[in-house]
Amino acid sequence: MRSRASSDARPADDTAFIMHLRSILLGALLFAAPFTTATAQDRPPVELRILAINDFHGNLEPPTGGIRISDPADATKKIAVPAGGSERMATLVHQLRSEAKNSVFVAAGDLIGASPLLSSMFHDEPTIESLSTMGLEISSVGNHEFDKGKSELKRMQSGGCSPVDGCKGPHPFLGAKFSYLAASTFDTATGTTIFPPYTVKTFEGIPVAFIGLTLKGTPAIVSPPGVAGLKFGDEADTVNALIPELKAKGIEAIVVLIHEGGMPTGDYNECPSISGAIVDIVKKLDRAVDLVVSGHTHQAYICTIDGRLVTSGDKYGTIVTAIDVKLDPKTRDVTSATASNHIVRLDALARDAEQTALIASYQQVAGPIANRKSGVITASLTREPTSAGESALGDVIADAQLAATTAADSGAAVIGITNPGGIRTELLKRDDGTVTYAELFQTQPFRNELVTLTLSGTQLKQALEQQWTDPNRPRFLQVSRGFSYTWDAARPLGDRIVTDSLKLNGAPIAPDALLRVTINNFLASGGDGFKTFTEGTERRFGNFDIDALEVYFQKNSPVAPPARDRIQRLN
Repeated sequence: MRSRASSDARPADDTAFIMHLRSILLGALLFAAPFTTATAQDRPPVELRILAINDFHGNLEPPTGGIRISDPADATKKIAVPAGGSERMATLVHQLRSEAKNSVFVAAGDLIGASPLLSSMFHDEPTIESLSTMGLEISSVGNHEFDKGKSELKRMQSGGCSPVDGCKGPHPFLGAKFSYLAASTFDTATGTTIFPPYTVKTFEGIPVAFIGLTLKGTPAIVSPPGVAGLKFGDEADTVNALIPELKAKGIEAIVVLIHEGGMPTGDYNECPSISGAIVDIVKKLDRAVDLVVSGHTHQAYICTIDGRLVTSGDKYGTIVTAIDVKLDPKTRDVTSATASNHIVRLDALARDAEQTALIASYQQVAGPIANRKSGVITASLTREPTSAGESALGDVIADAQLAATTAADSGAAVIGITNPGGIRTELLKRDDGTVTYAELFQTQPFRNELVTLTLSGTQLKQALEQQWTDPNRPRFLQVSRGFSYTWDAARPLGDRIVTDSLKLNGAPIAPDALLRVTINNFLASGGDGFKTFTEGTERRFGNFDIDALEVYFQKNSPVAPPARDRIQRLN
């Protein structure tokens, strides 16, 4: 009975207990609800540091001249600060990353191409390895990534031996540990991009998209074989077309890495004003894009364009840009972005041990060639042009190409011409004026083949008129001794060359005269917009431009700066 009585009483007791428990839980939920909501709203922003570089161009060692900045003692003057190179850059990257809880290291293209001998000799494999070692994660493609064509660029990503020279490095080339992005570069055979258009990184639960692309004008500034089978889309249109896809994935924070830039005023951390292609591109971008990392123009700036942050970090590893972003946990969007360009100062940063070891391993193989004496100069040969567009180094290179192809069995050339974009750095006099092969190579790192072809006087004038294919950025061809002409800035585009001013060894060049002219294979295929050169006939291929330059120095040292009187300008 007792037992039964106890059993009969439990339902009533359990019901009361359950009702009491529900009351407690309901109260707890009512109490917790406003607290939980407040926590979500009051959660502090997620802070992200984006480190960025651009236009490294394989400068594993500090570039000649460092970086030019405003003199702190007199803003009207410029000073050169020794800077750059992968050893100190890696140290700075590690320092800047250590200061942030969340970070990502990105680049805006032209990491390779037009590289010094230490990288170029090994097809830029050392540069890919160096940047991978220091933690680069993402890079857009630049125009120079296409210098050797699509297949070679894909080898940079995936690794393997060069199909040209095989495996020449001190160890196997494994390819990039970072990801190349190419949102606007399509394979015409498949209609797909050659690399992914974007990648997404997540920081404390918030996704951030990085879109990577190069300038649509890449085909006009890269040797045609390098972009064969590829199509380059409009920069802003490409980005804007991706926005709906990203938003459908719940992504609100969007960063664009673009290999295109502008020309700013102000110092390396300023931007009172800026002009150039990047301005119009940013203004066309969907408002969903939060910030832009740019490059290509080899400038340093921190700008605001159309209300958005736009950065660029000079060239050759002289600057690392630190961009500090705040992400809203609720909207998952960027609420603020600030940036600062940090100079990779040689006198303030220690060498990174991993980078030092990597460089040493390649130097051991390259050293005997790089350090050999090639000649002597009496004074620095600079790229600084006259108002007409002529430079001392340009004159010497054109002379060297003419000398290499003057003989009847070498081409019978009477004029040598080279493009200014192929001259990458100056030849500065040191100590006794000795010039090494590595220093010569650095001035002409593309290793272009010389091509001697026949042009009429009319075609030669047409080619010279194409120096203004881009009126905002004329490309003045450098010409050899004995050839001269005058151009008039007041005359309309397409008719700036004074016809009767074209002379060879003092004699006028008739429109129907046939001339043997030596150029490089880049120009011969219409590079830089010089389409008339593609019409040249009776083509004879010779040695490489850098080899011609070394032979010229060996035969003519000491080499002095020419007078720079071959090109004259009116008005």
